[in-house]
Amino acid sequence: MTRSLIALLLAVGTLVAQNAPPEGFTPLFNGRNLDGWRGRPHLDPRKEAAVSAEQRAALQANWDQDMRKHWRVENAQLVNNGKGVFLTTAREYGDFELRLDYKTVAKADSGIYLRYCPQVQIWDTTKAGGKWNRGADKGSGGLWNNQKHPRFPLHVADRPFGKWNHLRIRMIGSRVSVWMNDLFIVDDAIMENYFDRKAPVSARGAIQLQTHGGEIRFRNLFLRTIEAEEANRTLAQRDAKKFRSVFNGRSFDGWAGPLDNYVIVDGAMKCKPGKGGTIYTKAEYEDFVARIEFKLPPGGNNGLAIRYPGKGDTAYVGMCELQVLDNTDKKFARLKEWQYHGSVYGMVPAHRGFLRPVGTWNFQEVTIRGSTIRVELNGNIILDADLGKIDKPISGHGHQGRTRTRGHFGFAGHNDPVMYRNVKIRKL
Repeated sequence: MTRSLIALLLAVGTLVAQNAPPEGFTPLFNGRNLDGWRGRPHLDPRKEAAVSAEQRAALQANWDQDMRKHWRVENAQLVNNGKGVFLTTAREYGDFELRLDYKTVAKADSGIYLRYCPQVQIWDTTKAGGKWNRGADKGSGGLWNNQKHPRFPLHVADRPFGKWNHLRIRMIGSRVSVWMNDLFIVDDAIMENYFDRKAPVSARGAIQLQTHGGEIRFRNLFLRTIEAEEANRTLAQRDAKKFRSVFNGRSFDGWAGPLDNYVIVDGAMKCKPGKGGTIYTKAEYEDFVARIEFKLPPGGNNGLAIRYPGKGDTAYVGMCELQVLDNTDKKFARLKEWQYHGSVYGMVPAHRGFLRPVGTWNFQEVTIRGSTIRVELNGNIILDADLGKIDKPISGHGHQGRTRTRGHFGFAGHNDPVMYRNVKIRKL
């Protein structure tokens, strides 16, 4: 066997080894060329979506030309010279786990955009890099563009220049966890939407490899889609020991109200079709966090009763009713903004687009402190409001119960077979 053939076989073996995905993962990079990727700059995805198909095609042609100028494939590695557009996956993703290796040089500054949003930070963390005043001494891997939520990693895990670093990134909703070189450095932090601080990160989007300031190399890029069941389990693990179950999945012990209008099926309580009324915990709560999983049928309508007094319409006599609604159904085509899922009925609209498909279990967390209420749906904060500051509810009704400081937690049935399970509460 000639030396040249041996060298070729070794090179092929190295390429295969470097691009062999772990079990359950698929490669984002084939190790040979830029197939599956496109060029794209730092850009608000809403602006890209707003242009016509013709304009988008012209923009993409220019971006791809720039990509080919500054990105190349070398030894099964993606290599950028520190300039140009970002390398962007052609596909978009929802919840996922991403694994990759990177190697960069002194003075470089880069990152990983998640669903088009900046970014998991990569930079020169040495004092000589000149960015300690911006937090580079805290290490790479943090959500550097955050303002309200944690932005720096828990530990410095960077390896010296010339060494490969390994990143493992998990994103469920807007919640991001990061492991760097096997050290856990970002703990389920909310990634803020850089392009719209009032809204969550988009439910789906591409992954971008950012570059500026110096050469960076990537290899072994693998991704695994996280399905709803796993996402729900993961979201429920955060502070799990602080929550107490208030529904045992077998009976309505500890509950009151028109219980005959509900039935228990496979460990979940389900409103009977054509029935309704508000069922509620016998216990009352002041400040608390409630966690639930719910599943909507097509056109399903129900609600969460917050600080309910035990009788009357919780939307008005309770602190509020939080909408639980399949607002994708045609029969709800003309909803008012405060009627969509997660909204405080009649008072505060929630952000849309974060429900899972009908028939899939959703995970929701509701936090009540004083007169404030925060709703997190599938890892996304879709509502954060202070009802005590609302003088004139937008529904035009009084909603006199909005200042209640104590009451029951429950479900306000509206004739549809909406299901609930894993109902847990943490007192604050």
